[in-house]
Amino acid sequence: MAHPIPDPRDRLIVALDLPSVRAAETVVGRLGKEVTFYKIGYELGFSGGLGFARELIADGKKVFIDFKLHDIGNTVARGVASIAGLGASFLTVHAYPQTMRAAMEGKGASPLRILAVTVLTSYDDADLAEASYGAGVAETVARRVAQARDIGVDGVVCAPTDAASVRAVLGPRRAIVTPGVRPAGSAAGDQKRVATPLEAIRAGADHLVVGRPIVGSPDPASAARAVQAEIAAAL
Repeated sequence: MAHPIPDPRDRLIVALDLPSVRAAETVVGRLGKEVTFYKIGYELGFSGGLGFARELIADGKKVFIDFKLHDIGNTVARGVASIAGLGASFLTVHAYPQTMRAAMEGKGASPLRILAVTVLTSYDDADLAEASYGAGVAETVARRVAQARDIGVDGVVCAPTDAASVRAVLGPRRAIVTPGVRPAGSAAGDQKRVATPLEAIRAGADHLVVGRPIVGSPDPASAARAVQAEIAAAL
């Protein structure tokens, strides 16, 4: 494990993939104290979500900014410095060596943890081939994880099906965050490499990102508790 996580609730990150701050406020209000950690990506981020992130942090919640930064080094470093000032806990960047180095420089001495995205969970070997990659998912993930480890990045984002092999390369002290987590019986949606919460934690994941199965549930708090129960069972 990358670091002690005394409260199992902190292992669940609920993805607020929603079109407005009002919609996000409604979900957060319904989840109440059941959830301590939220992810904000493009959809909410570009419709006022960064201001909402400040409110969540002020309310004692942890926030994961999932913007998957990738640009020239100076631009990445400056963007990361801005997010560090927000008080977020996690920020994603794509796992390209220059980008990872710039992100680590940009965060400075802040507690912000940089997570390198290996291969998106909606990609398989055919998708990488279409994008002109010469290697498949397994080889690409292994290479990028080794580079992230050597650069000193705080953790990686990978599919839950890759978590065990990633942990073997990454070592025990850095974080593994897995999207593409679907409770038993949930639809996979546009994800191609998925696992249940129990499977993901047992494979070596520290944090699980779950969106639609909770946010789209008629009873989000009950859905969150069910995921947390699987996490507890895996521990």
